[in-house]
Amino acid sequence: MRRLKKAVSIDELLKKKFIEIPLTGRFRDLLGRPEASGTWFIKGKSGEGKTTFMLQLIKELTKFGNIIYNSLEEGARLSMKEAFKEQNLTKDERNKIKLLHREPMDDMRERLKRSRGIRFVVIDSIQYAFMTLKEYKDMQAENPNIVFIINSHVKGKYAIGTLAHAIEYDADQKINVEGFKAFSRSRGSRGKITKPYTIWEEGAQKYWNDLKL
Repeated sequence: MRRLKKAVSIDELLKKKFIEIPLTGRFRDLLGRPEASGTWFIKGKSGEGKTTFMLQLIKELTKFGNIIYNSLEEGARLSMKEAFKEQNLTKDERNKIKLLHREPMDDMRERLKRSRGIRFVVIDSIQYAFMTLKEYKDMQAENPNIVFIINSHVKGKYAIGTLAHAIEYDADQKINVEGFKAFSRSRGSRGKITKPYTIWEEGAQKYWNDLKL
């Protein structure tokens, strides 16, 4: 007979302490104090600031732990080099980030089993992961203390692919990038409206002013 997990009482839940990420500044306004586990899902059209936003985000996250950035789409190429250069990372920030060049997901899972101290894993983009939802959920279960940050392409307003749809639905933080601004919805905000994050001021002003015309 299969052994069932112990049920949690409401009193136990209310007493339980959760580790939060004390984000600062504009990221605090956008995401609050998210739990230091689970999934953050970022989606948006190409050319509207998504990659820049992700790199600005991981620059902030270097304050809280080591990061693996699996660049499945671009890889360690000139375009990614230029994108990182724009962030003016300090030596300490650079040392907290490891860039993977299109590493297959099975290899990355094995890397995570052997690595210690990884707090954040970026998968860019999920359409290039070529994994099933079960494989993704197994990876989460293997790494309960890691935040997975998922980048996704969209068609119209919707993430492309069955896997991307499922991960977005399950995600703790759902971030939509449009016109060089990031907008967030999360389970933790309980319906509260958070402040949008401006990725690039000049580009955002032009995009949103043009929409008013």
